[in-house]
Amino acid sequence: MQTNFSPELLADSAMAASEAVIRKCVHCGFCTATCPTYVLLGDELDSPRGRIYLMKDMLENRREPTAEVVRHIDRCLSCLSCMTTCPSGVNYMHLVDHARAYIEDRYRRPWFERLLREVLAMVLPYPRRFRLALSLARLVRPAAPLAQRFSALRPVAAMLALAPGQLPAKPSSQSSNAPAPRGRVALLQGCAEPVLRPEIREATVRLLNRTGFDVVLVRGEGCCGALVHHMGKEQASLDAARRNVDAWIREAENGGLDAIVITASGCGTTIKDYGFMLRSDPVYAEKAARVSALARDISEVLGETAMPESDGRGLRVAYHAACSLQHGQKVTDAPRRLLAAAGYDVRTPAEAHLCCGSAGTYNILQPEIAGQLGDRKVANLERLEADVIATGNIGCAMQIGHRAGTPVVHTVELLDWATGGPPPPALRQHSERKSHDPYLP
Repeated sequence: MQTNFSPELLADSAMAASEAVIRKCVHCGFCTATCPTYVLLGDELDSPRGRIYLMKDMLENRREPTAEVVRHIDRCLSCLSCMTTCPSGVNYMHLVDHARAYIEDRYRRPWFERLLREVLAMVLPYPRRFRLALSLARLVRPAAPLAQRFSALRPVAAMLALAPGQLPAKPSSQSSNAPAPRGRVALLQGCAEPVLRPEIREATVRLLNRTGFDVVLVRGEGCCGALVHHMGKEQASLDAARRNVDAWIREAENGGLDAIVITASGCGTTIKDYGFMLRSDPVYAEKAARVSALARDISEVLGETAMPESDGRGLRVAYHAACSLQHGQKVTDAPRRLLAAAGYDVRTPAEAHLCCGSAGTYNILQPEIAGQLGDRKVANLERLEADVIATGNIGCAMQIGHRAGTPVVHTVELLDWATGGPPPPALRQHSERKSHDPYLP
């Protein structure tokens, strides 16, 4: 695509990076076939190609963002399916992230929308605040049907619907002290995952110990920054990245680290991009690149490790590939291969490339589109008639679990169970409900 960015604009590293991305686009339209919003809405401006035209015009001419442009950019899930499809190697992720930061700096949203986004940014990345918010949500959940009647309050209704009825206990905050013939790894503690599904961390530590890794929970680490990054809050996301880089580099220099292991693939995509995000920071550029090189999804680490003997108990598993894992990190075969090797009957749904609609805060900020995508995903998964649904991202687990009659667990929980760990709590709870109500699927 031809561009006409001025030399003054190209002096800015973010503008220069976006211009390079835009120039790679050849208008082929392959991306439209796999874009969830285009598949649903059929509007060219809700496809990656259409959004690239909008972003090019806005950035190249330094235009003030209009409500129409913001609407179409906001509808993008950042699922990155377009990057898997694109034959020209267009890094749409970097372009849309820059456009969102540009919009955040220059566009004034309606007051309630601003308030909602600020609340999400102030609560979700902080486990204690998030836990308190979920406790309060249980008290006001009866108001959800009323909120659903007003378009401005539908994001609030979506939040209340997604909030679990009961919060699990907090996960252990202790590092493991197992013999480590294979190495020493830091496990990302995360922000939403330990509040919603603490069993994921516990299963991961057990399984890594069983396969010969010492697991460290690093002090000073916090939210990876993905949630605020995708809302265009660039400074907050960079601050989060710098804090984590400091913590992990300090740990690597003091005790040594073979990897930074991540169980939430949405976080993994962002951490693997720290090197790009901090490329212009003279203090952090090199350290951030080092951290990105150490970052590994749990399935990548286990996929390169000799696993203990396992027994999948004959269960049929519907594997949902999180977009951030299959498109963002290009990790596609390892989770399925691990589950199959552990003795599970692994099944893949139709339209596996399409997003479930979670996408960080998308299922709150864009509840109608997210709801359609969630229902479509669950319908495809349940056609497989599996005993359990496995995924590698907490957002997907909550989005799908809210709609599915089949229990949803993290891939690592099934691998832990097959190699000597306890059954996943979601499976146990589903079995208990069925024993009380034999008509449940």
